Amino acid sequence: MKVGDKAPLFEGITDTGEKFSLADYIGKHNIVLYFYPKDDTPGCTREACAFRDNWNLLQGYDVVVIGISSDDVESHKKFKQKYNLPFILVSDPDKKIRELYGAKGFILPARITFVIDKKGIIRHIYNSQLNPENHVKEALKTLEMLKKEEESVS
Repeated sequence: MKVGDKAPLFEGITDTGEKFSLADYIGKHNIVLYFYPKDDTPGCTREACAFRDNWNLLQGYDVVVIGISSDDVESHKKFKQKYNLPFILVSDPDKKIRELYGAKGFILPARITFVIDKKGIIRHIYNSQLNPENHVKEALKTLEMLKKEEESVS
């Protein structure tokens, strides 16, 4: 995947056990899709909490945030409750979604964030295993740019 590509559509199961389809959000919202290695590990917790702690800022950009790892629904549910995460977590046990986005990684699963605009186009990709808190900062910069683009058109 690269910037300018159409975001691949996928379906999965959320932390609430409901079916999730990316297609339901394309055309309606900007999307921050972030892949992370594992629930409740130090880096992944810092990353998730950075998204949570910036939630009010994120809401100003008409955005849906979706976190994806191969953990099961029950693990996602506990992780979300423990840290009061206000966004959707999708379970990808067979790593098919990760594969679709080329977010596999080498030893560890990749920590990579995609910002997708309302038309379903990937506008930014941030890949950093070692700077989990930067993922939300990178996403916010891109969302700000998208907002300015939208305002200049309308």
